[in-house]
Amino acid sequence: METMSMAPEQVQAPAGHAVLFRSSPARTFAAMVVILALTYMAVSPLVDLLVGDGGDPWWSTLLQAVVLAVIAAGALTFSARSSLSTWIRISDGGIEMAAQGSDPIWLAWPDIAGAVVRRTGLRTLLEVTPADLDSVHPVQGAGPGWPTMTDTGNGTAFTADLTQVWPGPRALRRELTRRMYPHRRA
Repeated sequence: METMSMAPEQVQAPAGHAVLFRSSPARTFAAMVVILALTYMAVSPLVDLLVGDGGDPWWSTLLQAVVLAVIAAGALTFSARSSLSTWIRISDGGIEMAAQGSDPIWLAWPDIAGAVVRRTGLRTLLEVTPADLDSVHPVQGAGPGWPTMTDTGNGTAFTADLTQVWPGPRALRRELTRRMYPHRRA
């Protein structure tokens, strides 16, 4: 399995006031365990009512909820796609990104035609469209290559899966709005 070639700590930010967004499988695991266990605990009495079996003590239901939540969250956290690191750094100089194990790239604000955070099913994606692919600056030499690219209505865009990125996609969207449109408030 490939991992990112450089951690964000190994890359000096191109400008000041940088905000780092990075994947955090441990935080995602913890959040998923809590959400799944609470959901199981909330639904369990309804299932008992429908099935007519209310014989389990509360501690047994709690234990089942925790075990199932840990297994499901663990499967998600340690799946092949989830284990690939992603980081995005937004600074006064532009956007740097290394998505799903790619080499990091940097785009200065004038070189960005658009940046959009959007939902696709259960995933949240960042799409950064360069004004020209020649304006993309690799942060290091040869390696796994650029982040994944996709064709959009505005041209070819780099994509990054924000599903496990902390702080979350809303914070990233606010930071993009603040940097790209300084006259508007996020």
